[in-house]
Amino acid sequence: MITVSDACSQGLREDLSGPAVARTLDANGFETVLRVTVPDERKAIEDALRHAAGVARLVVTTGGTGIGARDVTPEATRAVCERLLKGVAELMRAEGRRETPLAALSRAVCGTLGTTVMLNVPGSPAGAVSSLRAALPVLPHALDLLDGKTEHGPGGAGAERPAEPGSKRKVEHA
Repeated sequence: MITVSDACSQGLREDLSGPAVARTLDANGFETVLRVTVPDERKAIEDALRHAAGVARLVVTTGGTGIGARDVTPEATRAVCERLLKGVAELMRAEGRRETPLAALSRAVCGTLGTTVMLNVPGSPAGAVSSLRAALPVLPHALDLLDGKTEHGPGGAGAERPAEPGSKRKVEHA
């Protein structure tokens, strides 16, 4: 989990989105193995993404997805990803528009680096959780595909599968 925020990285504001995302992931069978906060600096974000991809299969960033001058999380994510998953970002924005028309201003992206999925969510706690919940149903299948598991079970392609009882999927949080 990577929180992207100048104010949070300087200790001027409490990070509310990172913990909200972590709780949502933990409640859905993912294990938080890393949480970091970085400033709205492209190189810092890129470095954090690369590091996180080395230790987790799912990396979620919160913050820096808007249209402000310092919002560079999408650019940093695109720079490190090998493939973009545009449909996942579209899913998140579509869900967000149910709650606020401002969701259309999100530039969040989703992509892959090796066998890791990277997902940008907004910096507001409500927007972050809403976006993440929209993406959750496709994440297990995406991770399976990145593992080379292309067979589809009884639920069919893309069927949502919960984590095995007692197991957790590893995810990086900041």
